[in-house]
Amino acid sequence: MFSCYIFDCDGVLFDSLQANIEFYNALLSAFKKPLVSDTQTQYIHMATAEESVAYLFRGDPRVDDAQRLRLSIDYHRFIPYMKLALGAREVLKILKEKDKRLAICTNRSTSMQAVLEYFDLASLFDCVVTSLDVANPKPDPEGLLLVLKTLSLQPEEAVYVGDSILDQQASRAARIPFAAYQCTELDADYTLETFWQILSLQPYQKGVPHAHYSRN
Repeated sequence: MFSCYIFDCDGVLFDSLQANIEFYNALLSAFKKPLVSDTQTQYIHMATAEESVAYLFRGDPRVDDAQRLRLSIDYHRFIPYMKLALGAREVLKILKEKDKRLAICTNRSTSMQAVLEYFDLASLFDCVVTSLDVANPKPDPEGLLLVLKTLSLQPEEAVYVGDSILDQQASRAARIPFAAYQCTELDADYTLETFWQILSLQPYQKGVPHAHYSRN
C-alpha cells in the first residue's frame, strides 16, 4: 500500500455541491443578483472562494464588497448540507489502523477545519493544506508539495484522490500518482467507483506496466 493518502475535499470526501450553492446564493442574494446558474455551478465547485466570487461578480463594481462579505459569512450554517462520502469514515479509520498517513489538499479555505470538526474527522488527518496555506492553489502543485514536505515523503510514496481536472493537473505536476474518484474522463493512474476501492490501490512497481494496476 501507499504510505500516504491525500484527499481532495469537495467531490471526494464530501458531496458538498448543495452546500456551496447555498453559500454563494446567500452572497448573491445580499446584492440582489441572480442565483447560481447551472453553467456557474461547476466552476464554483472547483475554484477557491476568492476566485468564485470574482467569477460570479465579474464586471460588477461591487466585487470588493462581495469579497469582504464572503469573509464575514459564517459557513457553519451551510455544513449540514454536506454529505460524507459513503464508506469514507470506515476507510479512513482502516488506513489509520494500518499506520498510513492521511492528508487533505483542497482549494477550500476558512471552512475546512469547521467541516472536519462537524463530521468528527479532524483527528484522523496528519496534514491539512487549504488555499490559505499556499500562494498558488490548484492546479498549481504547491499544496501537494507542501503535504510531501510536511510529512517528509517522496511523491511515489503518496497517492492523491481527486475528482477534477484541477486535481489531475496538480497531481501530475507534483509527480504524485493520481486516483480519479467517480470521474472516468480524467487522465488517471487509477479510477475509483467507490471509497472502498482505495484500500486495494497498489503503488506501481518497476518493470510492471501501469495498466496492470489500473482500476479502470
